[in-house]
Amino acid sequence: MTRITSPSRRPPGVFGRFVPARLRSVWFDALSLLMALPDRRTPPLSRLIALAALVYAVSPIDLLPDSIPVLGVSDDLLIVPALLAFAARSLPSAVLAEARFKADRFAAHRRWLVPAVLGGVLLIGLGLAYLLVRGVGALFGG
Repeated sequence: MTRITSPSRRPPGVFGRFVPARLRSVWFDALSLLMALPDRRTPPLSRLIALAALVYAVSPIDLLPDSIPVLGVSDDLLIVPALLAFAARSLPSAVLAEARFKADRFAAHRRWLVPAVLGGVLLIGLGLAYLLVRGVGALFGG
């Protein structure tokens, strides 16, 4: 399949400057695939790969266990978008072009989404850490 670039070449946002361009393109392909899934022209193989990526993301069985502090999450952050990008590249060019246009419009209006999600995850993690420390302290009489 031929690679169709996104309709606009906006400079990356604040957080996008820290992410390599290759990784941004993989995430953009993943978002494009998600935009193409409702289309009837999307091949069954692309849908199957997208389903496999979703199952891998929510499955407790990983290549690297999530109990390993940084590496446990990093395999999910790399494997799932890579599978989605692979599936997106197997789309027909007309479907991929429409999906990339929709993904570009979505990304343009949702620049706040990634920082908000990361901030929410950080706050939840800090809250859980506080509860864990407080619970362990109460357990040992502190």
